[in-house]
Amino acid sequence: MTKLHKKIVLTGACGSLGMEIRTTLAALCDTLVSVDIAEAPPTLLDNETFVQADCAKLDEVLHLMEGAIMAVHFASIPDERPFEDLLGPNFLSSYNIWEAGHRHGVQRVIYASSVHAVGMVENAAGADLDVDHAPDTFYGLAKCFTEDLGKLYWAKRGMESVHLRIFSATKVPQNARALRTWLSFDDLRHLVDRAVSATTTGFTVVYGISNNDRAPVNNQKAAFLGYKPKDNAENWADSLLAAAPPADPSDLAQLTLGGPFATIPLGESGVAAIKAMAAQSEPTSPAPDAKKLPSFLTKRGMNP
Repeated sequence: MTKLHKKIVLTGACGSLGMEIRTTLAALCDTLVSVDIAEAPPTLLDNETFVQADCAKLDEVLHLMEGAIMAVHFASIPDERPFEDLLGPNFLSSYNIWEAGHRHGVQRVIYASSVHAVGMVENAAGADLDVDHAPDTFYGLAKCFTEDLGKLYWAKRGMESVHLRIFSATKVPQNARALRTWLSFDDLRHLVDRAVSATTTGFTVVYGISNNDRAPVNNQKAAFLGYKPKDNAENWADSLLAAAPPADPSDLAQLTLGGPFATIPLGESGVAAIKAMAAQSEPTSPAPDAKKLPSFLTKRGMNP
């Protein structure tokens, strides 16, 4: 059976989302080259090869793009960190993938962008794909940088890119916020398939979000990709809302697309904030001592 592409390069292949999309990508090409700074996964697919490389180093990724038509760039630190910690993995790695792809004639890069590129936008804004960048962290700033990088390489070098603004990608929704922001793994795989399979894309941004009743964003301007998510977080609404703390209309973590990332100090982990808030909402757990929480999760820290 003839595959759509001869070769696809996937970076960040050993990350949680990279592992979810390997089979999808392998079905679309003769050869999938999976790349990660970590060691190879325990098993490889029949048409998959693995290369251990640091995407922050151009000389380690340059040769990998030879013969590739598509690159799927998921390599990064997937959380907020001090700027200098993110500079290589999240900023330089993107430049290296685009530049290496350009030198070897890669047609398109599919990039794991994030909601945190627009994390300070309010849920009630009804954001479409033309909303201005509004990063909530250095992590979100790296996503803005790479979206603009893709726009530049399209305008000046004719290199296509599709930027997936991924929301809360988990197997099932984890908290009340996810009623708006959930992206199921099945819908993630469908989105990646559409981004790779589209005949032409130019420079495109699309929200990576499932078909949630409460979704706060609009993907209509990327409808040409054919992305039609099927899963809906509303199926978990009763249990998630029963475990959720009371709504607070003054809390930026509840008001904005970025959730807790909108309230943490720059350089501090947003993932830790999400986990801490989730722990507070467990219905069978005793209420945590607020004095033991990080300052940015206390009422005073979140609403100065």
